[in-house]
Amino acid sequence: MDQQGINAQCARLEEGILRRVKEVLSEGQYILGRQVEELEQELARLVGRKHCIGVSSGTDALVLALLAEGIGPGDGVFTTPFTFYATAEAIQQVGAQPVFCDIHPETFHLDPHLLSLEIRSVSRTGRLRPRAVIAVDLYGACADYDRLESVCEERDLVLIEDAAQSMGASRGGRMAGSFGKYAATSFFPTKPLGGYGDGGAVFCDDDEADRKLRSLREHGRGEDRYTHLQAGRNARLDTIQAAILLEKLTVFAEEIEKRRAVAQQYSARLGGRVRVPDREICLTSAFSQYTITLKDRVQRDHLREELVRRGVEARVYYPLPLNRQPALASLPQHAMPNAEEAAGRVLSLPIHPYLSQQEVDRICEWVLEILDA
Repeated sequence: MDQQGINAQCARLEEGILRRVKEVLSEGQYILGRQVEELEQELARLVGRKHCIGVSSGTDALVLALLAEGIGPGDGVFTTPFTFYATAEAIQQVGAQPVFCDIHPETFHLDPHLLSLEIRSVSRTGRLRPRAVIAVDLYGACADYDRLESVCEERDLVLIEDAAQSMGASRGGRMAGSFGKYAATSFFPTKPLGGYGDGGAVFCDDDEADRKLRSLREHGRGEDRYTHLQAGRNARLDTIQAAILLEKLTVFAEEIEKRRAVAQQYSARLGGRVRVPDREICLTSAFSQYTITLKDRVQRDHLREELVRRGVEARVYYPLPLNRQPALASLPQHAMPNAEEAAGRVLSLPIHPYLSQQEVDRICEWVLEILDA
């Protein structure tokens, strides 16, 4: 039983996807064709933003947001150590320095209180200019944006939502992708809204930011293709990927509800034995992953090994916090006890809209059986 159900989704949508891809082939506009603009409009409407800019990956979406703010060498960007490396990598790519703040042990999200303390500490030392915060919507649930927005407003920092895992989620009546000055998302195939290759998008409401982002994604282009206003990137979204995503959008809302239904089934069966996402998360998350928390690393690793042996694709997101990544070893080192503990205890079970009731029941039975052995 696989994590994401990509093949099952493909079988369902194959006819519509092939039709849309053939339209791209017949029109011959493979770069920034009409499907890209159509997708941008649909996504902006979905999340409640004025602008959506399709780009080549979720990583480039973050990089472009940072570049649009002029963030670079000497600047500090605060973020979580408990996520995929691309979040910190984007900060490095613009020449700025990642500054890690520990997570809240219950939500796994950036802890607003610890963030506030770290911003004050960096400001006092003067070694970096605090410029921005990247908050990650881990496992498909939106971070605590009410408090994060307050912290950023108080300190005059730019808030960027990393919504790579959370398209389709909501918090307080607002959709993922609507938080911060910028939001970045990914269309990597395993995401809730994933293409058949790399892709991403940046969301914003500011007209000038939109203009900058569209220029930056295309080599810093000006009014015509051979006038360049700044150094940019080659970061455009392929038209074929946009066409595929448009077809996937036709069932996206239904798929999110089915993900939540699977999550609720897991929680009902497993909640008495392991820590599961709370009820509010089950109602609002996009569930890019369904993650349980075990008592310690030994129990987690044993459960994972046994599930894999039985054909269940159980995975650890993420086994090594970013503050311990070799690529970031030159940064000032601080203890991140909550992230370290989470890395040793979390386990993600398969979750997607095409899991059958029988498959969910079997996974739950095996989890309980292994824990009882």
